[in-house]
Amino acid sequence: MELTRRQLLALLGAGGATAALGGCARDLAAADVGAPGFGDGARGTVEMWCRSDTVNGVQAVVDAFHAAQDRIRVRLTPIQNGQYVTKVATAIRGGRVPDVIDIDDIYSTMFAFRDVFTDLTPLVEDLALGDALSPGHLALATKDGKHYGVPFLGDFSVLFCNTELFDRAGLDVDEHTASFDGILEAARAIAALGDDTYGWSFPGNASGALGFTVQPHVWATGTDLIAGDVGDQRGNVAGNDALRRTLDLERTLWEEQLVPPGCFADDASRWSADYVAGRLGMFPGGYGVVAPNASPELLERSRVVLLPGPDGGRAFFDGGDNLCMPAGGKNPEAAAELIRFAVALEQQARMPEGFYSPIRSDVVTPAFEAEHPLVTPTLKALDAGYAPTTLAYNLIYNQQDGPWLRMFRRAVFDGEVDAAMDEAQTTYDRILRQAQA
Repeated sequence: MELTRRQLLALLGAGGATAALGGCARDLAAADVGAPGFGDGARGTVEMWCRSDTVNGVQAVVDAFHAAQDRIRVRLTPIQNGQYVTKVATAIRGGRVPDVIDIDDIYSTMFAFRDVFTDLTPLVEDLALGDALSPGHLALATKDGKHYGVPFLGDFSVLFCNTELFDRAGLDVDEHTASFDGILEAARAIAALGDDTYGWSFPGNASGALGFTVQPHVWATGTDLIAGDVGDQRGNVAGNDALRRTLDLERTLWEEQLVPPGCFADDASRWSADYVAGRLGMFPGGYGVVAPNASPELLERSRVVLLPGPDGGRAFFDGGDNLCMPAGGKNPEAAAELIRFAVALEQQARMPEGFYSPIRSDVVTPAFEAEHPLVTPTLKALDAGYAPTTLAYNLIYNQQDGPWLRMFRRAVFDGEVDAAMDEAQTTYDRILRQAQA
């Protein structure tokens, strides 16, 4: 049975999900990766799926794996990002699964909580990386203290700053990006430079990109827009002071014309264009959004800092991918060896070549920092990374008709901040109830 993306996500969040996916889990045996001798002499073919967005980075790791040994070959199948969750769930339902998948970490939770992934806790423990391994990635694939995924690559939201514009406006990057007051002062000063310059930017019609770059302002205060553990979650929107101040900030930036007018309709198709053109002082985005498109000169005069809270604190969206093994794979021992190779120090240190971040902080050496200064700040503060563990993330934050985008646009463009938050509270609660039924 082929499901549309919306049908699948509704299924995963509805009461029938446990029967649909959990039933398959009983039919597909999961390997015991902690069994004595597991993986000794592994060989054969590993069937691996990856997202089309990450295929270049994954292929580089696969090529290096092939060069390092001759016992195991990997057959890599890229799948369009918008179809990926559907394809994985359909494979699980049909009992014909790949051995290992590279999956957006935010979607790890849906599958981990449906008991259709292999418990990789022994593998994670054998890595012995402790706090050096991205805790945000790991949390999204963890249920009841067991890890059903291994962090693989990072895609973190940060704040890019054009130091040339900061210098021209007489601003200090650290001081003026430490709080909302500093951001507003900097945005006004940079916009006053003229020459079609703006202080800030946001993709005002791209729900997922806004979730990636705006939520960290709230997280920097130690709170979230979703409260409670999976199974008993509710919205934390109405009355959330950090959220209100964040929406007020974005509203002020828009109202004072401190962001480009194109932000109103930007669906992220031209997300970094203004920064790449040198017209933005501050750009909330990701390394993979800026680095492939910017000139070496712009990258040289760019600095990256974490996104601030209203009165201080900093955070970032802990995005990227986990490696998971669906229960029932034909070659789990070889798949586990591939995973260990993929998270080894040598492979992780090369992630910036594919415009991703490593997911282990011990890659940071003086040489790495000198070569990758725009990647290093998040690695030095991995514990500031976060992403909500919930079964409803897609329906709330990624769907264009979801409550997150509606709230943002009503608050920022219409100025109805409190009404937008109250409306969103109701919708968050409804979606979360349905997802946990």
